[in-house]
Amino acid sequence: MKRRTFLKKSLRNAALLAASPSILTACTKDKTPIDKSVIIIGAGISGLAAAQKLKEKGFTVTILESREKAGGRLRSNRTLGVAFDEGASWIHGIDSNPITSLAQKAGMQTFETVDASRKSYDVGGILRNDNNYQQTEDALYDILDSLMNSGNAAQSFETVFNAQYPNHANDRLWKFFLSTYVTFDTGDLNKLSSLLYNEGEEYGGIEKIAVNGYDTIANYLATGLNVQLNQRVTKVDYTGSTVRVTHNGTVSEADYVIVTVPLGVLKNNSIAFLPALPASKQNAIQKVGMNCVNKFLLTWDTAFWDDVQYISYTPETRDKFNYFVNVSKFHPSVNALMTFAYSDYARQTEAMSDAQVMNEIMSHLKDMYGNNIPEPANMLRTKWQSDENAFGAYSYTAVGTEMSHFDDLAQAVNDKLFFAGEHTEIDYFSTAHGAYLSGIREADKIIDLQ
Repeated sequence: MKRRTFLKKSLRNAALLAASPSILTACTKDKTPIDKSVIIIGAGISGLAAAQKLKEKGFTVTILESREKAGGRLRSNRTLGVAFDEGASWIHGIDSNPITSLAQKAGMQTFETVDASRKSYDVGGILRNDNNYQQTEDALYDILDSLMNSGNAAQSFETVFNAQYPNHANDRLWKFFLSTYVTFDTGDLNKLSSLLYNEGEEYGGIEKIAVNGYDTIANYLATGLNVQLNQRVTKVDYTGSTVRVTHNGTVSEADYVIVTVPLGVLKNNSIAFLPALPASKQNAIQKVGMNCVNKFLLTWDTAFWDDVQYISYTPETRDKFNYFVNVSKFHPSVNALMTFAYSDYARQTEAMSDAQVMNEIMSHLKDMYGNNIPEPANMLRTKWQSDENAFGAYSYTAVGTEMSHFDDLAQAVNDKLFFAGEHTEIDYFSTAHGAYLSGIREADKIIDLQ
């Protein structure tokens, strides 16, 4: 699976990452203590990265994490004998990507995924001609290179696309590509900016998926840190000389605070800030979009599907279980498929029972492979929209978003209150590497104040 394969900005690869920050080494020896303290709200990859760097410089660092374990949206469920990554799964372009080296240090095993290893089925179980598939994919890239020329700040991607290409709007293959190549990588098409849908940088190189769990990175970065779990922050008071953080009815103080909670949590006003955050930051919180992608892992006693990495299906309903990752390709001992729901349909699945979800997924698989295929033995699923620790999957450029909003989200307040997370990284928003880079960035800001 490639994220942002359609981002084809000229001269990008040469300048992309001429300077990528050095990878942190966990478990470093403590330096000479600095008489300054930092509270980091959230033990996702951004918070952990910031904490490691600050600790290395001698700061007293405490991380307050609302979940039962560190990692944030780097969550891996192993209850079925295979690491099911509920959040981040891929290293998107391994060349110069900080996650590449970090994964190696953390012992994260990876597998190269190749888009060309695929089969595509239309309704009725009709195997699609590969040339037709490829031609449509190429045509989509061409459109994505130029559609913004017809866009405007008040119109969504969907509105402009449908006006420009009305014949594509109800074509099942086009709906599939718009779903898996645009919505998956960005956000709801009816809310996605028609001007900024292709913003953001990308790393070059192949795509790799985590085999033994993306949370190996979180576990590695958390080593040696003071991470306090099950601590829900409800208030941040930065009116005084120190910052007071209320969590589980307790108040802790620090010289600096880094807020790394997901954009969805900020949108939900789950944390009260005193005084209120600057208007520019509040505006950015509202204007930047928050996508929802849910993932589903199903296992069987025996495999019945094609021996390829990706299997696509083109139903009438967009965003609905139309892409299957053959997990057995990198976990040969397990017969498993992973599929997805995006946007509003992803949110709808959160109100559906496991039986209802499996029935919908199986209706697609039965259409491809026949009614006699076996029922799944087990299923794991995510519910990111209703997760009170996330309220969505990742940020995107919605109608009304300006690129400056990402900088506004990253702006420190009074040199005491700092913000990190993928939604604060203007070049790499919506990615794990963007979140990591943002943590390093905010740690550097605090270090530079000394």
